[in-house]
Amino acid sequence: MFSKILIANRGEIAVRIIRACKEMGITTVAVYSEADKNALHVALADQSYCIGGPEASDSYLNENQIISAAILAGAQAIHPGYGFLSENAHFARLCRKNGLVFIGPDPENMERLSDKAILKELIRNTGLSVIPGTKALSSVEEARKAAETVGYPVMIKACAGGGGRGIRLVHTDEELIEAYHQASSEAISAFGDGSVYLEKYIFPAKHVELQILADEYGNVVCLGDRDCSIQRRNQKLLEETPSPTVNSAQRKEIMKLATDAVKQIGYVGAGTLEFLLDQDGKFWFMEMNVRLQVEHCVTEMLTGYDLVKWQIRIAAGIPLDFTQEDISLTGSAIECRINARSCGTLKMLHVPGGPSVRFDSWLIEGASVSPYYDSLLGKLIVYAKTREETLRKINAALCELVVEGIPTNIEEQLHIVEDERFISGSYDLTFMGNR
Repeated sequence: MFSKILIANRGEIAVRIIRACKEMGITTVAVYSEADKNALHVALADQSYCIGGPEASDSYLNENQIISAAILAGAQAIHPGYGFLSENAHFARLCRKNGLVFIGPDPENMERLSDKAILKELIRNTGLSVIPGTKALSSVEEARKAAETVGYPVMIKACAGGGGRGIRLVHTDEELIEAYHQASSEAISAFGDGSVYLEKYIFPAKHVELQILADEYGNVVCLGDRDCSIQRRNQKLLEETPSPTVNSAQRKEIMKLATDAVKQIGYVGAGTLEFLLDQDGKFWFMEMNVRLQVEHCVTEMLTGYDLVKWQIRIAAGIPLDFTQEDISLTGSAIECRINARSCGTLKMLHVPGGPSVRFDSWLIEGASVSPYYDSLLGKLIVYAKTREETLRKINAALCELVVEGIPTNIEEQLHIVEDERFISGSYDLTFMGNR
């Protein structure tokens, strides 16, 4: 096991990883930008190093500075969290070159699986149904021909995408040219890779994902499903597990197919397989995230397994000590993402408490929201034995959560959980509409 880990991230996920490390007896090293010098993750870590200016490109994406900090601190491993360098094969390879363990998949696996067009070819051979689409497109004309074959509407997506970026919905041939260039341009800006592919638009549908843990000895378990259909512009706002519209027979079948697929492609680490569930109850594979998800904690609340600790153990070569039969999906858990609507300074924070209520956040009084990073302030998660009880609990927790000085989306989250479509579980990706 590692004795010291550097966390190459910020915000709530850096705090989350530091807490897991402390519980495991592992010394922690934080890195921070000039904008984050007073951040909570810096205060909680055993050591900390400033690695650059406030822009992410100067700090949290500065590979050489992060590697230098890890070597200087004497760390054996680097945990990238999510976002930033978490799916960067070059950085994973740089870690290896400098004798550091990257807590995630190896760079070869990451390169093979992070390109969504290539991944679909691999998954198509495992028994899972894959959304009809293309490999990476070389031109607008190729995209047009593919759209004619697949049939409108279609989605243009970034091959190296994630977080809802580099995606455009196209209904007609007239829209395709602009959508193609917009998606490619956004992909270059977000990922440094402008390649895009095309796939059939499944509508109406729900967004359902499966959480996987896999070790280097061939052991794979699925820790259930998460419904992530409450989204705005492809950005998730709320997640729950298990999905209220997936029955036990469907769940058992798709979990078995997913674990078999992960074994076949040889993946090691924590990963998430994402699907669209159509109105006929068929799962269509979309993509796989080869990292920790923002919404991982809702699965932790349901199953009782700490995904961050297991990421670290797997990276250290420790086999899973439980099997699929040990996974219990009894009860219900809901997570609301609490986002800032604009910059501001926190004047007062009150966090709800009680059994099975959790708030993962980087907020402390006096903390400031800067324009340099994403708007996530924290994640409010609750668990109860029934979905009905969970709905009451998340409502009460949202009413109790107080964040003063920073405009937030707490009221919007209350409207969501009080909406009859959400209460009934009948919601899908159209829920937010144009809101």
